[in-house]
Amino acid sequence: CLPANQERFANGKLVTVQFHPSAQVVMTAGHDRSVSLFQVKNFSLNPKIQSIYLESFPIYKAHFSVDGEQVIATGTHHSMFFVYDMMAGSIIPIPKVRGVEEKFLRNFELSPDGSFMLLIGTSGYLHLLSMKTKELISTMKVNGRCTASAFTPDSSKIYSYSKEGEVFIWDVRSRKSLHKFEDEGSLEGKCIAVSKNNQYVACGSSSGVVNLYTTDACLKENCPKPVKAIMNLVTSATCVTFNPTTEILAVASRDTDEAVKLV
Repeated sequence: CLPANQERFANGKLVTVQFHPSAQVVMTAGHDRSVSLFQVKNFSLNPKIQSIYLESFPIYKAHFSVDGEQVIATGTHHSMFFVYDMMAGSIIPIPKVRGVEEKFLRNFELSPDGSFMLLIGTSGYLHLLSMKTKELISTMKVNGRCTASAFTPDSSKIYSYSKEGEVFIWDVRSRKSLHKFEDEGSLEGKCIAVSKNNQYVACGSSSGVVNLYTTDACLKENCPKPVKAIMNLVTSATCVTFNPTTEILAVASRDTDEAVKLV
């Protein structure tokens, strides 16, 4: 297969590569301030559909909305973010979310049911926004600093991983903390994922170790034992994700070339 972005390579580091939820389209976004969409065709040239350019806005993360009609993009050093409405072809700046006092808005997650956007703030703050209006619903706080979060597949709970290696489980409806547990041997929490069938939780830390837990143990025990500790990465684990059938877990590190393992 040819590179997906063969028709327009980025001029800087790519931070996001994501498939569209329903169309044969792949998106790339990165530090060259652009979001590009390409049609994915088998073994032939992948034609570029379009590129949008966000002036003075190196992108930290971009993500398709669940319905595939929008792209949300945050910047590396900005308190605002952009929404690209693909149906209307318009770029909508969201300058300041009322009630969110953050110098930078970088990391975020979207709920699988398309209702919520979770902004991961500084000092342990988590800001839950309405996906429809992009307005603040509520703010939650973990002890220490939150580095990663993940919604459960039914969007009812949020797992938040702190820099100190603790995982907090929140109820989305009441915004109350249900439980917290310690990730075994974690020096610094980096990334977290919940499997699509809600059976497993994977926690990746700065040591490169990825711990795999059953969700039952996570909800009941304070110091659950991992089903498996995956030791294949030698640099910090910066990405963990399950495939749709929960048969494969991908673990990766951006700190070195080709550090991607499929388990």
